[in-house]
Amino acid sequence: SSGRSATASSAYRASEKITDLRTGLVHDYTKKQGVEYTEIISNLDVSLSRSQVWNTAEMTETRKNSRVAREFIVALPSELDAEKRKDIAKEFSQYLVDKYSVVADLAIHAPSKEGDDRNHHAHIMITTRKASVIDGELKLLDKANLELSNAQRKDGGLCVTQDEIKEIREIWANVVNHSLELAGMSERIDHRSYEDQALDLQPTIHEGPKVTQLRRKGIETEISMHNDKIKTDNENQI
Repeated sequence: SSGRSATASSAYRASEKITDLRTGLVHDYTKKQGVEYTEIISNLDVSLSRSQVWNTAEMTETRKNSRVAREFIVALPSELDAEKRKDIAKEFSQYLVDKYSVVADLAIHAPSKEGDDRNHHAHIMITTRKASVIDGELKLLDKANLELSNAQRKDGGLCVTQDEIKEIREIWANVVNHSLELAGMSERIDHRSYEDQALDLQPTIHEGPKVTQLRRKGIETEISMHNDKIKTDNENQI
């Protein structure tokens, strides 16, 4: 309903050109730099293109405010080399595909030239419906369990969405920590909040793309200054 589309989002994250067959708009981000690796991941025995996946997702929904994709953004440890970072991103994407029977669109991005040079990260877009192939064509059928309301989840004997998200975060932490351990690294990540870890530390506020862009230009905002103070206070507390 806000005007964003999965075709545009995927094209931008993967640095590709995708035509939205529903609107006729051409999303061309082939000049975008910093994309290190991309892959469409599914359990279907067919080769899928980004255009095919996200045009199907767009045209499957009829309501203008339908969610056609869900995105996970994960930080990849700078302590690991590029191949190991790719491995854990693919492993986590495959976990999402296996758990929800969806298609995943993985794009690994290098740190921005203007930002923190340790900020390796991956964007993982997944379809909100279960994927199948019927008569050789990709079909997106029932909504994936993650998209169900808590009332629907309760009827199906599932936990509430908030608890499911915590489980997903824990899986990601386990994947990363296992890779760090195999690489002989002592660093570990923890998916739990400071409160759940019984740590007397303050959480920062999510900055979002606008604040991040201003940071890169050297422009401070109330949120960025607030977060910088919290980071300093936490370091002193530690």
